[in-house]
Amino acid sequence: MTKILIVDDERDVELLFRQKFRKEVRSGLLELVFAFSGDDALKVLDSKNPPEVVYVFSDINMPGMTGLELLEKVKSQYPLISVSMISAYGDTENYKKAMDSGAKEFFTKPIDFDSLRKEIGRIINQ
Repeated sequence: MTKILIVDDERDVELLFRQKFRKEVRSGLLELVFAFSGDDALKVLDSKNPPEVVYVFSDINMPGMTGLELLEKVKSQYPLISVSMISAYGDTENYKKAMDSGAKEFFTKPIDFDSLRKEIGRIINQ
């Protein structure tokens, strides 16, 4: 089973992801874990050594630690974990910062769940 961590300060994102990946979760392919801040996300990753999470999907714009700061911490502490970013804005500055910091992919809201599903499939089959 592949464990994925979704980080977003908007709590309704959890329901959306659970609906979109219902089949994968039911069949045991995916386990979804949610954190509502960068600090929470690091606690999830630090709770197991090595972390069970193989993919982090994080919003960029969050209060406290931003998604870009979280990305840098994850890539420095856990270089094998893939991280993709999401932003409400497809701005080139955040895109460039995210990719330069090691992001695997950059999504804009509303999320294209078909693209995300393909991305997760590639990570599972690495």
